[in-house]
Amino acid sequence: MFTGLIEELAIVKDIRFDNQGSKITITSNISEFLKVGDSVSVNGVCLTIIHCNQNNFTVEVIGETLSKTNLSLLAPNQKVNLERALLLSDRIAGHLVTGHVDEVGVIINKIKIGLAVATEISASENLLSMVVSKGSIAVDGISLTVVEVKELSFSVHLIPHTLENTTLSFKGVGSKVNLESDILAKYVSKMLSLPSVKGNVPKTITEEYLIQSGF
Repeated sequence: MFTGLIEELAIVKDIRFDNQGSKITITSNISEFLKVGDSVSVNGVCLTIIHCNQNNFTVEVIGETLSKTNLSLLAPNQKVNLERALLLSDRIAGHLVTGHVDEVGVIINKIKIGLAVATEISASENLLSMVVSKGSIAVDGISLTVVEVKELSFSVHLIPHTLENTTLSFKGVGSKVNLESDILAKYVSKMLSLPSVKGNVPKTITEEYLIQSGF
């Protein structure tokens, strides 16, 4: 589990592909604090460390993960968003991110608005059904607040700190990004789809209905 607050912009040292997937070696300032078996988020993808030393660590990526994320597009010397797994004693300043990417979206527009950059990203109807304005979404592992949701896209505003410390600073229109919707939205969506609940859900969700439903 992660929070979507990027700890470091690390650098891909080496990447090797085979029939089973790939092995990615990353140069990182926090490598000395990692150990074999630890989970780490690389561009929002939860991966397990299979080798590490003071300066580098290696993760293994299976074929299914490569097909569902943008990790297959990585190359040596590229920068990646890095975050260590959450400790139960940590403060959650972002939102709960599992590192299980739902799909790959595409940046379709970037406009500077004051100090921020409004960024529009395409997504499927299925994912957007679990995205709400002012809610949270993970983009390449970055916890961001949704500004607007459209039929086939959503928008976020990137503040200077995010631009300076994540890969979104150099990803432009046409770039592919890993998307993960809020896990809480998934649980609610699953619950509302149950046969015992589906026929009893009102058109408008009220406070009274939520209380009656145990929230």
